[in-house]
Amino acid sequence: MEIHLKIIGACLLLLGIAHIGFPRYFKWKQELMKLSLINRQMFGSHTFFIALTVTLIGALCLTYADDLIHTALGNVLSLGLGIFWLLRLYFQLFVYSSALWKGKAFETLTHIVFSLFWGYMSFVFLSIYFQ
Repeated sequence: MEIHLKIIGACLLLLGIAHIGFPRYFKWKQELMKLSLINRQMFGSHTFFIALTVTLIGALCLTYADDLIHTALGNVLSLGLGIFWLLRLYFQLFVYSSALWKGKAFETLTHIVFSLFWGYMSFVFLSIYFQ
């Protein structure tokens, strides 16, 4: 199980770092100008804290994998993370519109890869708790 947490940790660190390029890739400067100042600032700050959280979860998995697996606190944290990523998977499958990816090769691949990744993380974290 430890190797799975290390894989998850490395992937989450990469995802956290990837958030740096999101504004340019998604053209947020132009898109967000349509919003009020408060909504633009909330969007930016929420994105920052999502990236920070993803990065910190990645660091946790890389540095404290053994504790997540073998301690009561680690098990409870794993349950919370399992629920978190399971909800993220639900949103990926049932909240985001399929119009965002259907018929678009790169977007479809991204949708599939992240659906699998959210499912993988859910399974690993919940497996730790229910072992």
